[in-house]
Amino acid sequence: MYNIHGKNDQKDDLLKKHAPLVKKLAYRLKARLPPSVEVDDLIQAGMMGLLSAVNNYEDTHGAQFETYASQRIHGAMLDELRSADWLPRGLRKKMRQVEDAINALQQQYGRPPSETEVARHLKCTLDEYYEMLGDCSGHQLVYYEDFHDSDGGDHFLDRHLSDAGGDPLQALMSEGFKEALVEVIDSLPERERILMGLYYGEELNLKEIGAVLNVSESRVCQMHSQAIARLRARLKEQAWTGVA
Repeated sequence: MYNIHGKNDQKDDLLKKHAPLVKKLAYRLKARLPPSVEVDDLIQAGMMGLLSAVNNYEDTHGAQFETYASQRIHGAMLDELRSADWLPRGLRKKMRQVEDAINALQQQYGRPPSETEVARHLKCTLDEYYEMLGDCSGHQLVYYEDFHDSDGGDHFLDRHLSDAGGDPLQALMSEGFKEALVEVIDSLPERERILMGLYYGEELNLKEIGAVLNVSESRVCQMHSQAIARLRARLKEQAWTGVA
């Protein structure tokens, strides 16, 4: 006889066990956001993501539950930020312009362009470029819109999405995407590569990274936005050229 109570108990155990993960991800994301964003809102959204993960997870997904749940939790938090219009489409459009500029200059010079070169390409001053990067703190490597391009154009997830059968989660977890990401991180300028390692690998906050790099917290924020723009630009380039 099917034991529905046993299955419910298992779900409750997963919820209790991984509730601290929600808080951890919420505070980590909050560190990149303006004061107007309430961490409690992120936690509430994240708990909904965790609940969704618990209800939908199956061993046949081929992933550890924590990995699967982290994706769902993070996605739910980003949905909450989008619904609050935290990063308006106008700012995402600006970051797309930065990505396009970096991509064009990368192809022109055969190396990562400097901040001065990007600013010149965008026809703005260096201070204006820094302000743009600061405004877009919290810019993400992947947006839901990347899987459903409203402009009808190609984007850097096309190949990985088709390989994953149209499932965004599987696309992000695919070996091809992971390998491409490692490759483009290695191509970043040294200080940005160190920053990404400290932030995502060592899980230091922006203030701690600033102390390591001997720069201000706001400067770390700018560098992070630029590093994300470089990564997105390189991943797009790989999709367009067919580079693996």
